[in-house]
Amino acid sequence: MSEWLVRAWETGVFDERERAVVAGRAEGRTLDEVGRVFGLSRERARQIQNRVRKQLVEMANIIQGDWRETVRAAGAGPAAPRETFAAALGVVDHVALEELLAAAGLEAPRTWAGPLRGWWSIDPGALGSALGRLTDAAPFRSDDLGQVASEAGLPAGLPLTWLLSHSESRLARSPDEHWVRRKARGRDAAYLWLLETGRPCRADELLAPMTATTVAAVREALRRDDRFRQIRPEGTWALAEWTHLRMSTYASAVEAMVAVVTEMGPLSRAQLFAKVTELYPVTPWRLKQCLLSDQLGETPDGLVDLVARGARPFEEEEPARPDTMAVEGKVLGVRIPVNRDILRGSGVNVHTWLTWRLGLRQAPMSRTFTTPGDHSPLVVRRGTSSAQISSLRRHALELEVVDGCVLAVLLRLDDGTARVGHGCAPETCPARWTRTAAPPTANSDAASA
Repeated sequence: MSEWLVRAWETGVFDERERAVVAGRAEGRTLDEVGRVFGLSRERARQIQNRVRKQLVEMANIIQGDWRETVRAAGAGPAAPRETFAAALGVVDHVALEELLAAAGLEAPRTWAGPLRGWWSIDPGALGSALGRLTDAAPFRSDDLGQVASEAGLPAGLPLTWLLSHSESRLARSPDEHWVRRKARGRDAAYLWLLETGRPCRADELLAPMTATTVAAVREALRRDDRFRQIRPEGTWALAEWTHLRMSTYASAVEAMVAVVTEMGPLSRAQLFAKVTELYPVTPWRLKQCLLSDQLGETPDGLVDLVARGARPFEEEEPARPDTMAVEGKVLGVRIPVNRDILRGSGVNVHTWLTWRLGLRQAPMSRTFTTPGDHSPLVVRRGTSSAQISSLRRHALELEVVDGCVLAVLLRLDDGTARVGHGCAPETCPARWTRTAAPPTANSDAASA
């Protein structure tokens, strides 16, 4: 009895064309593709498949009357492989079994990679939901994939590595071969690195795991993620869940400074800095920067108090203008080296002379400049410790610059517009070398001169 399905398939009940149509459909081919093999229309191929299915159902009804209930019970989970249903029915696993499963109302489970062939369920959307729970649990180590999958309700034997590596998956592999979210892969990789290392790390130690280009990019990414905390005064980064470490309850030095002034009232700089350092240990240089916060100001007798209580906001003295910036009339020019952060769309740190010249004397403050066409506007932001220009990525892509090139940004003060150009000298442009040949040597430069 266990071989009835195979015998029906191989002993002349179905001809070669009928077997080929069913086998092709089981492999995931469309009715059109299956029909072309024998010169059949799509409708004719469908009719042949339905006829085979009807004959198999009639045979199953005779041999095992409760076969529908049996396969539906076996397919009650998110997904089950074909051999599970063969074992439940007590038959030899065979491609023809898929026609019986379809007749019983089962379908291939739906995933972001399309229907999962060879697997069946009475609820084709259940597998997608379970996969969603798996991705929500990220990041996790490769060794933990099986355990996380089990906790998400996924059956054993799924081709998880293939599914998670698919281009439509929300997960991706980190440099350490662990599973991280595509849209947060750097921060997730840092989380797993710290978890595995078991100790706070310097920002430069996280460059490789995060595939970041600068220490500043690492710090900015971790600062925006509640899973990480910076330990002062050494400035190392730890996981917020490590409650055994001594970490400040304040998210930033500015927050600590405002809290002290709010509670204690106007203080001299020396008194304020001493108290804040107890709560959030940082250098005096950083505390001096925090005074530029738009929440803090100076009283007539020279004490630090809240602007909300009438203190006059502090203003930074004009810093020395760097060689990469220039001013001519109402136009400010900035030369910005292109790096991976620009090409990925991250904000670019610039010298604070630019924000001072734009009148952004406190923090946080910003100024927006419109750009030609349908580009996003350029935004110059002033923080207590740095200044940034954002929205340069699209300009960089259109100008076809590469890592090592220079962007020239012109900001007009009179009408609030901006232009972005390629600022490299033609003879030394890395993009030109990339598109043509190797960079010129000293001998070739001398010959051309």
